[in-house]
Amino acid sequence: MARNTFHVALYVRDLDAAVARYEKLLGRAPAKVRHDYAKFEIDDPPVILSLNTGGEPGTVSHLGVRYPSTGDVASEMVRVKQEAVDLLEQKGTTCCYAKADKFWVRDADGIPWEMYTLLADADAETAADANLRRFLDQEQASKGACC
Repeated sequence: MARNTFHVALYVRDLDAAVARYEKLLGRAPAKVRHDYAKFEIDDPPVILSLNTGGEPGTVSHLGVRYPSTGDVASEMVRVKQEAVDLLEQKGTTCCYAKADKFWVRDADGIPWEMYTLLADADAETAADANLRRFLDQEQASKGACC
């Protein structure tokens, strides 16, 4: 049965050291590793932990929820719009070495939340998106918040 999965993205100082430490902590190898990014997929509890370089080490890049399908993302987006929450929709965008349908929101303290479904793996890290840069503040966007 498909389910929603919590997503947390952290900035790290040294990706290799962070991956080695999380492998020991989580008892598993990452599902994906690139020169500036690593992703762990944890089944119980369902969590996607991504490690990113380029931001302030030890801080949150963004949080999110991965949904099973584009339809689930669309339903959640409709619900959030009905609550009058500002959001940014992205269809078929490339980010974090993956292609996804998603939308972004900010919580009350300004932390970006990525609500998405994974469409496919991708070789590219990020597709430049001027709308995302405007939605996120310049400081967060320059740190690579999308990934």
